[in-house]
Amino acid sequence: MPECLTLGETMAAFTPDRMGPLRYVQNYGIRVAGAESNTAVGLAKLGISAAWVSCLGMDEFGQYIRNQLRAEGVDCSGVKFDPIHRTGVMFKQTSSGETSVFYYRADSAASHLEPEDLDEAMLRGCRILHLSGITPVLSESCRRTVEAAIEMAKRNGVKISFDPNIRKKLWKDTDFTPMLQQMTRQAEIVLMGLDEAETLLGTRDVEALCSELFTAGSAEVVALKDGGNGAWIADKNELLHLDAYPCRCIDPIGAGDGFNAGVLAGLLQGRTLAEAGQMGAICGALATEVPGDVEGYPDAARLDAILHGAQTIYR
Repeated sequence: MPECLTLGETMAAFTPDRMGPLRYVQNYGIRVAGAESNTAVGLAKLGISAAWVSCLGMDEFGQYIRNQLRAEGVDCSGVKFDPIHRTGVMFKQTSSGETSVFYYRADSAASHLEPEDLDEAMLRGCRILHLSGITPVLSESCRRTVEAAIEMAKRNGVKISFDPNIRKKLWKDTDFTPMLQQMTRQAEIVLMGLDEAETLLGTRDVEALCSELFTAGSAEVVALKDGGNGAWIADKNELLHLDAYPCRCIDPIGAGDGFNAGVLAGLLQGRTLAEAGQMGAICGALATEVPGDVEGYPDAARLDAILHGAQTIYR
């Protein structure tokens, strides 16, 4: 059984070969993009057994995604293929200092996930169920699936990790704040950006947020991400600030998921709170130094070398 199980949609992501509006782009590369599968890849690279559960279209993009994630060491045995609905697709648009995305995921295979697609047996030997706030806003059936996964985790003594990962483009005319507030409070491990915390809980004050999550929720560990300003990590005994790890940002997409993977790996390995936070900061920073969501995530050897201050000899 995997140590960490993730659940959510992953898309075929088309990335342009040049910066600027897509109307002027003629050539694209293809990569894999999905918050939960990104975290699973980050964990697998660090030597943590991780599984990803989802639904893909019975098409070439679905086969591509499954193959890519399996190649990274992610257990995809819980993935189902839908013969009716297609795999979701997205396009990235890049310019100096920012990346925007265009989704083509409406009515995708993953948006038709149902609670019946979950195998509770996969959770029985699992230690953490990692979820994001993206999945439950995709459709009513996805919301029910996430809620069912939370119930299964609670029933089997599995800790829930939750990142609200707010994507307003997916909200359209619906306010999902109450639902995401509830899911955040159900999680033992809360991983969120300060901007998301302000949206859901009405403040960016770190001490107030930790107090709220520890007293009104189930949180045992809280990590609050603040981009280039670093991050905070806390349990009920201590609150620590994490300096941003030095990096040269090329593409910020995937940094938050990399941070999540580093923190979760540290917790699963029994590291101190400070070490787990530092692992998150390093993984998140390295993610930004190359194009693509997961290509910059470090393996265990590189991360340990950074943690212990070892220098890399390149030639």
